[in-house]
Amino acid sequence: MSGTIVVGIDGSPSAAAAVDWATDEARRSGAGLRIVHVREPWSYQLPPRAGARDPDSLTEFWQGALAAAVDRVRGHAPGVDVSAALVVGAAAERLATESEGADELILGSKGLGGLPGMVLGSVGRSVAGRAEGPVIVVRRSGPARHGAVVVGFDGSEESEAALEFALAQARARRARAHVVYAWHTPPFTPYANVCAGGVQEALAEESARVRLRLAPWQERYPDVRMTGTAVRGHPVPALADASRDADLVVVGSPPAGPPGSAFAGSVGQGVLRHARCPVAIVRPRRHA
Repeated sequence: MSGTIVVGIDGSPSAAAAVDWATDEARRSGAGLRIVHVREPWSYQLPPRAGARDPDSLTEFWQGALAAAVDRVRGHAPGVDVSAALVVGAAAERLATESEGADELILGSKGLGGLPGMVLGSVGRSVAGRAEGPVIVVRRSGPARHGAVVVGFDGSEESEAALEFALAQARARRARAHVVYAWHTPPFTPYANVCAGGVQEALAEESARVRLRLAPWQERYPDVRMTGTAVRGHPVPALADASRDADLVVVGSPPAGPPGSAFAGSVGQGVLRHARCPVAIVRPRRHA
């Protein structure tokens, strides 16, 4: 762990919410906070607002926005070590690079250029699909205070990474960790169409196996109260429903594939669309 939390800003209301969330994360963990705005090279040709024609005005505008964000952090949490950077490049690529040296990367749920109905803008979707380590996506509304962190778990490597992150978050927040396991009825079996009682029996057996896999985690985090739910069906509705009473929902993500394809159609994308609270997307890091 680097002891640094990075938050990306773009001037949108959800980016301000992300700064507030990141400030709380940094204060709770004792990490430093780095606030970043990525300037894409071609944007220098565009003024930030009507009537601004000075070629340096956009740089000055974002330097001012970063300074205001730093002041916001210092006013909210004077003890947090905060810095800011204006970097140039492709936004998704630079933010993904920032994530490599950070404990967490935090983004707003929707940028200024987002399309109506889209929970996460195109840059955010690309970053969430390729970033190294946890990416937390924060909505415009303030953080809830339910005292629960929800995590999806299926026994895969990525869900193990998500579970570890969720338990660490629950410990830091003095919250409980609620594990959701969604089980699909195998197709073309007697359970699927003949015997509802058989389905319930199979679900109970599957739940018992999941509890066994969770036992070592409870031993590693004895101070965190763990609860669990096994449901029959797709994980997205189950996690979205659980998010109503959660401070954070955590889901795992598989290793990134080709740009633009890694995150499309994933469980994480579905949870981002439907969750009622901030969402953390976690993939195993490629290096220790």
